[in-house]
Amino acid sequence: PLIDVDDLEEFAVRPAPQGVTVKCRITRDKKGMDRGMYPTYYLHLEREHGKKVFLLAGRKRKKSKTSNYLISIDPTDLSRGGESYIGKLRSNLMGTKFTVYDNGVNPMKTTSSLEASTLRQELAAICYETNVLGFKGPRKMSVIIPGMNMDHERVSIRPRNEHETLLARWQNKNTESVIELHNKTPVWNDDTQSYVLNFHGRVTQASVKNFQIIHDNDPDYIVMQFGRVAEDVFTMDYNYPMCALQAFSIALSSFDSKLACE
Repeated sequence: PLIDVDDLEEFAVRPAPQGVTVKCRITRDKKGMDRGMYPTYYLHLEREHGKKVFLLAGRKRKKSKTSNYLISIDPTDLSRGGESYIGKLRSNLMGTKFTVYDNGVNPMKTTSSLEASTLRQELAAICYETNVLGFKGPRKMSVIIPGMNMDHERVSIRPRNEHETLLARWQNKNTESVIELHNKTPVWNDDTQSYVLNFHGRVTQASVKNFQIIHDNDPDYIVMQFGRVAEDVFTMDYNYPMCALQAFSIALSSFDSKLACE
């Protein structure tokens, strides 16, 4: 089925159609003076015959205390005030927990009692844990996303304070109306002397950054997978109930995560 991306802003937050894997590619551009520190990441949808359709671009903000990525539907405009700004990914000071927001209003920055519908939504939270092997082995990731209602629409989560955030709900085990996902534990392979996952040909280079996200109830259903195919090229595939903005942000967090030291 052809995936309709005419309206990028709408497409970016629309969950993948059920039963369809949305196959994408991320390229990392490190050109220019400071791009080594602040590369731009481009997400493209893969079409038949090697054609690609631009979806999203992301880049880390420079003067930010924590990692803060702006995400845009215009590859040439990655500014906070631009029309194309669609969301952001922000980390905690440790760089171990990340939250994904849409382009709504930050409740802390508004004094008036805004309509709830203009407050920003939290679309995902990502938590990285070190493992028993320290930095050597595969990382543990937990991904928390809003749940779906009976009509297969995303539940709207618009926190007004710290206690209502996805991270707080998860930490307080208040997981009603949210979905908790984890990365699939790779299996040790004696032949290659490395931890491996089966990406069914979508990933060709070993990297600790490669991962698959699953729900514990159905470990064979890959909600999202990400992995390296060349020095600065990665594949990113996602399925229902995830959307492009969620999946792209999760991938960006994995580039950044301090626990991801290779």
